[in-house]
Amino acid sequence: MAATPPAAPSAERPTGRSAGRPEGVGLPPLTWQGRPINPAIMEIPRHFTPDLDRLPPPRRGRLRASPAARHAARQRGIDLALVTGTGPRGRITRKDVLAFRAPASGIAPPSPAPRGDTTVPHSQMRKTIARRLTGVWRDAPVFYLTATLACDRLVDLRSQLKEAGWTLSYNDMLIKAVALALRQVPEVNASWGDSAITRHGDVHIGMAVALEDGLITPVLRDADRKDLQAIAAETRDLAARARDRKLQPHEYQGSTFTVSNLGMMGIDHFTAILNPPEAAILAVGGLQREAAVVDGEGGGRLSTAWRMRVTMTCDHRVIDGALGARFLQALRRNVESPALLLA
Repeated sequence: MAATPPAAPSAERPTGRSAGRPEGVGLPPLTWQGRPINPAIMEIPRHFTPDLDRLPPPRRGRLRASPAARHAARQRGIDLALVTGTGPRGRITRKDVLAFRAPASGIAPPSPAPRGDTTVPHSQMRKTIARRLTGVWRDAPVFYLTATLACDRLVDLRSQLKEAGWTLSYNDMLIKAVALALRQVPEVNASWGDSAITRHGDVHIGMAVALEDGLITPVLRDADRKDLQAIAAETRDLAARARDRKLQPHEYQGSTFTVSNLGMMGIDHFTAILNPPEAAILAVGGLQREAAVVDGEGGGRLSTAWRMRVTMTCDHRVIDGALGARFLQALRRNVESPALLLA
């Protein structure tokens, strides 16, 4: 008698058990660590079809890849088995890894939740700043010189003057020191032109003042000829009217050198972009009390000292490295021997 053909595989139980039951063949229950397993979890759905097109083609033999390719793949999390090599004998090169694009998953990443972005139209001031500074950044070949100034005597002098009733800031004293240095090294007090370099006879110091939507540089004219008290009074007046937007055009135009001081905002050191058409700008960091070796009887001893870092941005078309260094040397003398500021 012919055997009854096995029943069609059921989607509800493993195929081996379905085929064996009509023949009287039984299989022991499926177990794991002594516990029975539900046969349903062993089923492969009838509608399941593996996406063979997305699988990488099989490779024959050892995978060949250059060390640079393996390093690049590790950095980018790329499986080299998915990369097609274009080198000799199918060797994968670094170029192959960099050009590799993983197959699309078919699932778009979720869009990030909006964070309430706002659009701020450009103010006229912001447009002017962008135009001027982009131009100088593009056209002027600049370099930077940084110096650390010893400021113990400067701190002592300011304390003495405050006790005498003076009202002045370290920035006022630094502006005076810069003005004197420009008189001592006049080649820095210059600007670049299409046909010539202009060396200015007057020393007009621009001081950067921050506003809510930008910055402005009021000008202290003839700063080298003014005493400390006059400079202190004028900087207070110009800064206050700058923040109130009450400056006249001639009060923020025509500077020959600019000082930008962020020390009062806790900045130790930074670089500034030129204020065209000037050939240099000085970025001033804050006063810092640092450990220092102080000369004394019997040799040096460890103590603390006041230090300030300044960085000069120079237009190399006008100022060479040695000239910029000479200016910073003059500035150091004026700061470290502050009695010169009272002359």
